[in-house]
Amino acid sequence: MKSVVVTDPPRASIEDAARLGEYGVATVHEAAGRVGYLGPRLRPAWPGARIGGTAVTALCWPGDNLMIHVAVEQCRPGDVLVVATNSPSTDGLFGELFATALHRRGVRGVVLACGVRDIAELREMGFPAWSTAVSAQGSVKATAGAINVPVVIEGQLIRPGDVIVADDDGVACVPRADVPAVLELSAARSAKEEATRQAFGDGELGLDRYGLRERLDEFGIGYVSYEDYVEQEQP
Repeated sequence: MKSVVVTDPPRASIEDAARLGEYGVATVHEAAGRVGYLGPRLRPAWPGARIGGTAVTALCWPGDNLMIHVAVEQCRPGDVLVVATNSPSTDGLFGELFATALHRRGVRGVVLACGVRDIAELREMGFPAWSTAVSAQGSVKATAGAINVPVVIEGQLIRPGDVIVADDDGVACVPRADVPAVLELSAARSAKEEATRQAFGDGELGLDRYGLRERLDEFGIGYVSYEDYVEQEQP
């Protein structure tokens, strides 16, 4: 791994990132074509946070948070710090002190392919964090890594400047070049879901709204009364 700090990479629009964050992970992931989701292991440190921001990436060694200190300087308002390790790690590389420094710089949250600590303090200060582990295991500051290079988390490639969307459902990444299209598709999907929500609230069934009732025969699904079912199942 080459130890390098890439400065001022191109970023997606901060405003577009915030709008994608408002739509949420599930809507954005579906609108993007069911791609970009970082999987079920990325969980929020505390419930209720919802963010959309541009990625600043940090590639660290396991048990070593030196490059997070380096990354803080590269963060701007509206960014999300994304931390990966070059081999699996659950050590608590991030906590309250880092959150304080990032909050001062206008960072919207952090996504960690490692452990997070100081959960109560993060919740109290309202700093959003998603991680693959919660761990009080300490770390060192001894090994060089890289800042603002492409990283892979849970099989998803994340480049600096991509949009990160995160909420209680997890984390999704939208490539910078795809942001305008995904934003438009997310708006359309959100409007469609609102209409469906209203229809379901009025009593309409998904079977009818989605045209599924006419296809039940294709799926081999038949209706039978309880009495006939019991009779058919008798030995």
